[in-house]
Amino acid sequence: MNEKRNESICPNPTLNAFDNALSQFDSAAEVLNLKPNQVAVIKQPRRVTEVKLPVRMDDSSIEVFTGYRVQHNIARGPAKGGIRFHPDVNMDEVKALAFWMTFKCALVNVPFGGGKGGVVCDPSKLSLGELERLSRRYFAEMIDLFGPDQDIPAPDVGTNQQVMCWFMDTYSMHHHSFLPAVVTGKPLDLGGSVGRQAATAQGVLYTTQAALEHLGISMKDARVAIQGFGNVGSFSAELFSEAGAKIVAISDVSGAYVNSKGINVKHALEYLAKEHSLAGYDSSGAAEKLDVANQLLELDVDILIPAALENQITSENAGRIKAKVISEGANGPVIPAADRILNEKGVFVIPDILCNAGGVTVSYLEWVQNRSGYYWTENDVREDLSRMMQDSFREVLATSQRYRVSMRVAAFIVAIQRVVRASEMRGLYA
Repeated sequence: MNEKRNESICPNPTLNAFDNALSQFDSAAEVLNLKPNQVAVIKQPRRVTEVKLPVRMDDSSIEVFTGYRVQHNIARGPAKGGIRFHPDVNMDEVKALAFWMTFKCALVNVPFGGGKGGVVCDPSKLSLGELERLSRRYFAEMIDLFGPDQDIPAPDVGTNQQVMCWFMDTYSMHHHSFLPAVVTGKPLDLGGSVGRQAATAQGVLYTTQAALEHLGISMKDARVAIQGFGNVGSFSAELFSEAGAKIVAISDVSGAYVNSKGINVKHALEYLAKEHSLAGYDSSGAAEKLDVANQLLELDVDILIPAALENQITSENAGRIKAKVISEGANGPVIPAADRILNEKGVFVIPDILCNAGGVTVSYLEWVQNRSGYYWTENDVREDLSRMMQDSFREVLATSQRYRVSMRVAAFIVAIQRVVRASEMRGLYA
């Protein structure tokens, strides 16, 4: 069982996501002239865990899955980050995602560190019972790592609200208490927050609106291409369309679909809900299918939203990118070599640790509501999210202009400084 709106573009397997993440760090650390001791404390993950997960399948056979959890840094608070169920999950990917979470949380100034987890599996090939047994086994095997003040998971690719319910119930049963704050991304009936499902896409919208205002580009009728039609991509299509933009291309694992006059987003979502994929969407007459799905990235648009997996824009295709703005809905969609090409072309890139931080921001608000036992209105949540995202954008933009660096380097400068200060104030326990 995959998430209803499934992220489904495969990453480039030849690229190491963690090496790319460290390269991004190094670019900012060089500008800041960090001392070796400062780098040593915050660059590498503090804890890396790998477990084998025996699960009894429906046919009574036992299959052993591999699971990971990485806590990158907890100087500013408990580790925070999603758990991914996907066939391509590997340790380097999880380390990279945990790394980005550390600096994403620091950038939007929520009191969390960075964590991430994953299980190597294809959830679409598991029955509901098999998925539940795998989810509970994963959480139980590493239950000593998790806790409302230790490490707080959330949904990611291939997981959803139901998986979070199983995680929360497993933890609560072990502790003989009702402890909803151990995970975020829960349904409302079990302590979830209004606005959480669309939060990442909402943050993409807020930061893109701020970027367009800075660049003097109108959102009305701006042409948008969205790679990936999972949670982030589909909600982005809805929100950007409501804001006046024209969605001209969308894609999922079945391919990319284009309509230069604008895709009817409501129709596309209805088709997805019925078919569970965009496969065959071109035969409905609503769009044409591109011969090569990744050609979507190279379309002549104002805004490109890579909202699938990492390593999508490389040195091979970066020179053909025509978008004026790239809003990184996914984590790590642009590799460092491509960043340099895009900067030379004058493409305004809103980096992932800023652009898609809406999810962790509302996760923080959910955690606060769980801890207090008091729940907010959707308007309250959106107001806080808008303020936090736009404040963060302005700070990154000012840093970019001050140091004359890209928005990505500027975002890491802001985030690294916060993590370094927290680490130095806490000192070392010896």
